[in-house]
Amino acid sequence: MSTLKITLLQQPLVWRDGLANLAAFDALLAPIVGRDLIVLPEMFTTGFAMDAGESALPEQQVIDWLHGWAVKSHALIGGSVALKTAEGAVNRFLLVEPGGQVHAYDKRHLFRMAGEHLHYQAGNRREIVEWRGWRILPQICYDLRFPVWARYQQDYDLALYVANWPAPRSRHWQTLLAARAIENQVYVAGCNRVGEDPNGLNYSGDSLIIGPQGEILADAEPGTAARLDAELSLESLQSYRNAFPAWRDADSFLRLD
Repeated sequence: MSTLKITLLQQPLVWRDGLANLAAFDALLAPIVGRDLIVLPEMFTTGFAMDAGESALPEQQVIDWLHGWAVKSHALIGGSVALKTAEGAVNRFLLVEPGGQVHAYDKRHLFRMAGEHLHYQAGNRREIVEWRGWRILPQICYDLRFPVWARYQQDYDLALYVANWPAPRSRHWQTLLAARAIENQVYVAGCNRVGEDPNGLNYSGDSLIIGPQGEILADAEPGTAARLDAELSLESLQSYRNAFPAWRDADSFLRLD
């Protein structure tokens, strides 16, 4: 059965400077080999700025950059970026394959406490990415608080959460990541940034890779730049689901997407 080698890059971000951020990740990505999936934080080209869409790098430039690293690393690679589109600014999770296929998910739940809903357009559908035998659900930051949006419907094996999640709510972040893994019987990986931004927000990271029973497979020292690695077993996941099929008793509902 398939094993997925996953890497998360918990890093600081340069405020609204796309080229500087790409250069920083160039240096981090260069030595990475032998992985299947590499994940960068939310808005990895700008930081969590409400006007980032106005100064964002063009989408094709970001896609080309991701594709270049996907080819070099032979891995699926991605994170979310602020983009300016014809319909307005979006917070878009891009995942790019070595063969050039691009997968995109627009953040559904916009963080109103920072006014994100006033500056960005909300997404309206989930996306499932199939990669090397795995089904992957990309999600972004505040989406984590809304479990119906991530509800397992026999359609994915790994949920990816990228974030700019501030340190004062780090316990919420860690607890909810574990909850999503346990309740859905899936692997969960949460990649958060570290450092400070000009709005005075501090980010402790607390990135995690979690197994379907809530076990911590990889973590990092709070507040430090770090690389997290783990190997996920699809065979172990399926064996657990068969032995403890709680998903068969889930409530039915209509998800509006």
